[in-house]
Amino acid sequence: MTTQTNNSLSTTGTTAGTGTTTVLVTSATGKTGRRVAERLAARGATVRAGSRTGATAFDWESPETWGPALRGADAAYVAYYPDLAAPGAAEAMEVFGRLAAEHGVRRLTLLSGRGEPEAVVAEEALRTAAVGVELTVVRAAFFAQNFSEGLLAEGVAEGVVVFPAGDTAEPFVDVDDLADVVVETLTGDGHTGRVHELTGPRPIGFAEVAAEIARASGRPVAYEAVSGADYAKLLTGFGLPAPEAAWLAALFATLLDGHNASVTDGVRRVLGREPRSFRAFAEATWAGAEADV
Repeated sequence: MTTQTNNSLSTTGTTAGTGTTTVLVTSATGKTGRRVAERLAARGATVRAGSRTGATAFDWESPETWGPALRGADAAYVAYYPDLAAPGAAEAMEVFGRLAAEHGVRRLTLLSGRGEPEAVVAEEALRTAAVGVELTVVRAAFFAQNFSEGLLAEGVAEGVVVFPAGDTAEPFVDVDDLADVVVETLTGDGHTGRVHELTGPRPIGFAEVAAEIARASGRPVAYEAVSGADYAKLLTGFGLPAPEAAWLAALFATLLDGHNASVTDGVRRVLGREPRSFRAFAEATWAGAEADV
């Protein structure tokens, strides 16, 4: 368990007695990082948007960029790429956590996957290495935005979502809800040592997802279930290296075997409101959209 400190980051985005908070946001051009950075800036924090090409150089494949990005930061949002369950993630978290402690970072919020055993190993590696640093873990369900700006967006645009989910239901979480939770854990009190599991309000199957998108957009969208092996072949056909394709297919098989079908009250406990439903997300994203979204 991470050692708690007496210092805190207030909900106004300032560090008690020291002025403006500086927060490193890793993977700041991604779905979650971009939203977290925007919300932190709105609260008055000084945001270091870490990315391969931005002003704050940060690349998960280049550990030499991690220390300089952490230097002088009060807190950091840790969104590991490609996934916290990926091979090498635990080793990366060990190094990152040690560097964060060495550079005096006081608070970390780690994005993790819900129901991913390998991700839990990486969580513990960060917790053990980041001695004296406040750590909060946010475990998220499958992102609703994967259908609008992620790996499934192209299928939605073409009218067929191909995925190895069978008829398993998933309580998709809206990334905007997730970003609000992350910012609260970075700037508010009472989250140190906590693991927040975030889901949407109810589990729905991929066929219902396709129907909701079709209803909101006014365009036909169908779901086509495939096996994990066939999905891996599909990914390699799009140019993904075979080992990475096989790993992704295996990860989805693990996540969508039914063990994640339950909902949690994580969003409500942290934010005091209900999470956004997939229907509300679909209406906000596709209602009135052009046919080529």
